[in-house]
Amino acid sequence: MLLPSLRAAIFCGCRNVGKGFRHDDRSPQLRQWLVKRGQSTITAEAGESSTPAAVTIPNRATNRIIGRWLLGCSGLVVGAIVLGGVTRLTESGLSMVDWHLVREMKPPQTQGEWEAEFAKYQQFPEFKIMNHDMTLPEFKFIFYMEWGHRMWGRLVGLAYILPTIYFWRKGYFNRSMKGRVLGLCGFVFFQGLLGWYMVKSGLEEKPESHDIPRVSQYRLSAHLGSALLLYCASLWTGLTLMLPTHKLAETNRLTQLRRFAKGTGGLIFLTALSGAFVAGLDAGLVYNSFPKMGERWIPDDLLAFSPTLKNFFENPTTVQFDHRVLAISSLTAITGLYLFSRRVALPRRAKIAISLLTAAAYGQVALGISTLLLYVPTPLAATHQSGSVALLSLAIWVLAELRKVAK
Repeated sequence: MLLPSLRAAIFCGCRNVGKGFRHDDRSPQLRQWLVKRGQSTITAEAGESSTPAAVTIPNRATNRIIGRWLLGCSGLVVGAIVLGGVTRLTESGLSMVDWHLVREMKPPQTQGEWEAEFAKYQQFPEFKIMNHDMTLPEFKFIFYMEWGHRMWGRLVGLAYILPTIYFWRKGYFNRSMKGRVLGLCGFVFFQGLLGWYMVKSGLEEKPESHDIPRVSQYRLSAHLGSALLLYCASLWTGLTLMLPTHKLAETNRLTQLRRFAKGTGGLIFLTALSGAFVAGLDAGLVYNSFPKMGERWIPDDLLAFSPTLKNFFENPTTVQFDHRVLAISSLTAITGLYLFSRRVALPRRAKIAISLLTAAAYGQVALGISTLLLYVPTPLAATHQSGSVALLSLAIWVLAELRKVAK
C-alpha cells in the first residue's frame, strides 16, 4: 500500500516540476530524465497489475482428483458387497463369534490358537445344529472367508477416512463437499457396526425355533442396503465431478426422460434390496422353476402367514414371488426407457450408457433364472449378485449423463 502511493506522489510531483520547466530552458537534461522516470514507473506498475492471480482451490483439477478418489472408494465397496455375498453363500458369516476393531486383524497362528478359536465356535447354535461334524481344516476355511470380509471392510474405512483428512487439510473441499464426505465417512462407520449387529442375530440361542441358524433377514437387508447407499452416493459424487455436464436443450421429452430414468433407478435399487430377503430366508431354494412357481402362476402358500404383512418379509414363497415381480418390472422399465430415449436427441455418451443398461438388464434376468433352475450354485449366485451391482452402476451413470447443468 505504501510503495504504490509513494510512487504516485513522486510521479505527480515530477509532472508538476516538468510543467514548471517548460518555461525554463536552463535544465533540459533534467526535464528529460524526470519524464523518462515517470514513464518507467507507470510501466512497472502496469506489469505488476497484469501478473496472473494465484490459483484458487478447489478448482477443476482438484475436483477431478476427488472424483477419482471416490470412484476408487466405490470400487472397494463393490468388492465388499461381492465378498459379503460369497461369505453368505458359503455359510461362513457366523464363524467369528466376537468382534474387536484391532485385535482380530491378526488371525490365529499356532495350532493352540486355532483350537481355541474352534472351541469358541462350537459353543454356538450353527455348530451344534448344522456343523457338529466339522473338522478343524473345514473351520479354517469358513473362518478365513469371514476374516477376509471384515478386513476388507477395514480397508474400505481407511480408504475413505485417511484421504478425507488429507484433502481437507489441503483445502480441496468446498462447503458442500465437506458435508458429503463427512456423511460418507460416517456411513462407513455405521456400516461396520451394522455388520456386527447382523452377525449377532445368528449367534443367539432360539429354543422355540427348529430352523437352521441364520442371521436376521431384516438386519441382512439393512446391511446390504446401507452398503448399496454408500456405493451409490460415492459413485454419483465421483461421476458428477469427473464427467462434464451436457448442455442439453430443455424440452418436455427430456424432462420426462429424466423422471423415467430416476424411477427406473429406484426400481433397480429396490429389486437388489429384495435379493437380501431372498438370501436371508434361502428363498431361492423353493419353487425352482420358471416362469411358473411349481404348477401354478400364483402358489397356494403365497399368503400363508398371519398377519398378511408378515408374508412379505418372512414367508420364503412370498419373498421369492416379490423378487420375480420386481425383476420383471425392472426389465420392463429399462426396456421402456431405452425405447423412449430413442425419441430424444441425446449425446453419444448418454446413448451408450442407456444401451449398456438395457443389455445388462437382460443378462441379469438370464443369470437370475439360471441360478433358480440350478438350485443356487455358489459361483452363479455370486455372479448374479454382482450383476445387480453392475446394473445399479449403469443406472447411476445414465442419471449422471442426464443431469441438469448447475445454475
